[in-house]
Amino acid sequence: MTSAKLLLHPIRLRIVQAFLGDRALTMNQLASEIDDVPIGTLYRHVAMLTKAGVLQVVAERRVRAVIERTYMLRQAAAQIQPEEAAAMTPDQHLQAFIAYVGSMLAEAERYLTTDSPDPLNDGFGYRIAALWLTDAEYAAFLQDLAAVFRPRLANAPAKNRHLRTIYTVLLPHIQVGDKKPTKKHPPRTSRRARTSGAR
Repeated sequence: MTSAKLLLHPIRLRIVQAFLGDRALTMNQLASEIDDVPIGTLYRHVAMLTKAGVLQVVAERRVRAVIERTYMLRQAAAQIQPEEAAAMTPDQHLQAFIAYVGSMLAEAERYLTTDSPDPLNDGFGYRIAALWLTDAEYAAFLQDLAAVFRPRLANAPAKNRHLRTIYTVLLPHIQVGDKKPTKKHPPRTSRRARTSGAR
């Protein structure tokens, strides 16, 4: 199974997200966070992720007659590699994005349906911004974002730290005159058709 197919299943994606931030969770703790999924289904998907090396067992202890395992995420294995993403078809990207958005919606619903959500004080927010950027400016923007994220991703869990999930979606804006031809309308061979297109 490819990493994209493994990781972008809606339930497995939620499991991976539950472990973000160097969290160590038992099955019972995971089930309490993803409480809308049957425990048997969670066990099956955790087993798949563990077999694939995305999750690893970091501790075991006997609780009555069973072994309770504690899992952590292996960050390097929980990523779709650039070459695999480049080989995905538009339909595969669409299905992956649907799974991504579905996971985000599930997490937002879980937060907003708690007893007393406080979006302002909890830092819950969502917004859209549009930027006019050259390709070089866009590359610099991504580097700036990485510089902001990288040191904070290294933060270890602590009593005074709250886990916050940040989703990033980067969408090119397709204008009518720039839209690439579809299969029903094969690209022309003119110079304009060869040089135009969305980036």
